[in-house]
Order: sequence, then C-alpha cells, then structure tokens
Amino acid sequence: MEQTWQSLLEENVAIYGFGAWSDNRLIGITHVVLHPNTWNTTECCYLEDLYVDDAIRDQSVGRKLIEHVYNVASDKGCNRVYWVTQEGNTPARAFYDTLATQTDIVQYRKNL
Repeated sequence: MEQTWQSLLEENVAIYGFGAWSDNRLIGITHVVLHPNTWNTTECCYLEDLYVDDAIRDQSVGRKLIEHVYNVASDKGCNRVYWVTQEGNTPARAFYDTLATQTDIVQYRKNL
C-alpha cells in the first residue's frame, strides 16, 4: 500500500489516481496505469481500481470517474482504456456495458 501511494504521488511514474468528492468527503476513487504494448505505438490505459461508496451508488459517480479516465487517457495519447471485473459481478458488468464493449478475452494468471 505504501508503494502504491508513493507511485501515485511520483510524477515520473505512469500510475494515476483520481477522486470524486462531495461536501469535502471522498466518495469514489479510481487508479489507472499507463503502459506500452506490442500492438500499437501508443500506450494503453489500464483502469485498475474503481470504487464508489456503497451509500451513493447509482448516482453517476462511477460513470463520471470512468469518463474522467477516458479524457485523461485521450489527452495522454493512449489508444484505449481497458479493465477487468469478476464474471459474477452482475451489477458492475451491467454498468460497464453502458460505457464500453466487452471483449472475448479470457484472462489467465499465475501468481508468483
């Protein structure tokens, strides 16, 4: 956690954090990582974390955060924004379907 916060504060690291505030209270956050890829000459933007306070879900906070990420990625010349979610996360997936196109990619992982 300490390293993540240091990366978010470091200007030379392509990890960014954005917050949504209401009445001086943090109600939502998102973290993104910009990275090169082998299929394009410009970077990708991976939306790694999105969290909105349970008490104010369905009030467009998540939508505004993702749209902000889209704008930042576009301003930085990224070729796409992408993210993953759990297959059974039905409410989030219904929401994401309004903002992006689900791909047919299946993720495999081996933790080291």
